[in-house]
Amino acid sequence: MVQVSIVIPVKNEADNIGELVRKIDEACQDQADFEIIVVDDGSEDGSAQVVETMAETMAHLRLLRHDRSGGQSAAVHTGVTHARGDIVCTLDGDGQNPPSELPKLFAPFLSDAASPGLGLVAGQRVKRQDTLAKKWASRFANAIRGTLLRDGTRDTGCGLKGFRRAAFLELPYFNHMHRYLPALFIRHGWTIAHVDVSHAPRVSGTSKYSNLQRGLVGIVDLLGVVWLLRRGKTSRLISKPDTGA
Repeated sequence: MVQVSIVIPVKNEADNIGELVRKIDEACQDQADFEIIVVDDGSEDGSAQVVETMAETMAHLRLLRHDRSGGQSAAVHTGVTHARGDIVCTLDGDGQNPPSELPKLFAPFLSDAASPGLGLVAGQRVKRQDTLAKKWASRFANAIRGTLLRDGTRDTGCGLKGFRRAAFLELPYFNHMHRYLPALFIRHGWTIAHVDVSHAPRVSGTSKYSNLQRGLVGIVDLLGVVWLLRRGKTSRLISKPDTGA
């Protein structure tokens, strides 16, 4: 039985994915019954081959492949759709999200005192190991997003997140939705929690987005999410209908 599914969206991270999988295995081994799902989003550098080789001796490692690049949210959605665990955790494939932080994300769901209303545990990076320009751009974007969405999240771009699989699949899917999960979970009536997580420098490879790309796409996405939140369902079913059974 799988309790937790660890989903990793990957594109052109052949130099990072092997070590990342090994560290995830080490971090979660004594914490839960888990599986690791790597979703290769149209890589051209042999990332999939690295994972295929590792899966030959690691039964709980699975590889899913896109025929072309669909983006990070598409890769996450594919991974969650095929996950076997009731709880899903995500982290970026570049190695900057330390796997040692994963238990912070799934432990609140597996605890005997777990709240049935908790839908999402979102990581928030401290002491970020990015360029000054990237940190300032992120801080500016988060300030605007937080003002408009009021989701109480200071770092929505952090890849470390844990959530209930069934709840995630009820959310509306759209490109870049992974950046708006706190607001979307709240919209659907779930409570969310935040945990501080560490951040590591990128050892190999390059970022898939520039600050300009993030900014231009983010404006359109943010306006769309604001529209979506304002038109959310406000009523909730308080009793089940009699089926006559």
